[in-house]
Amino acid sequence: MFRRRESVPFSFVAESDRFRSNVTPPPRQRPSVSELAGRSLVGLTVIAGLAGALILGLPALSPSQGPAHTEQAEAAQGR
Repeated sequence: MFRRRESVPFSFVAESDRFRSNVTPPPRQRPSVSELAGRSLVGLTVIAGLAGALILGLPALSPSQGPAHTEQAEAAQGR
């Protein structure tokens, strides 16, 4: 019911922002050769997929200049 608040010195509160632990994390393990090869193959696959989609998608995005377009224009002019 009744809480007792203990006073905290202001200097302790101010130092809490700069506090660094003296416990160091364990060193990171270096990836093995097979892990590096796998990561590079996955990256190359993703890049190749994006490049392929771009190459295959560009003709579909360009305006058509085919013979159907000229036939429609000639039919409209002949009337």
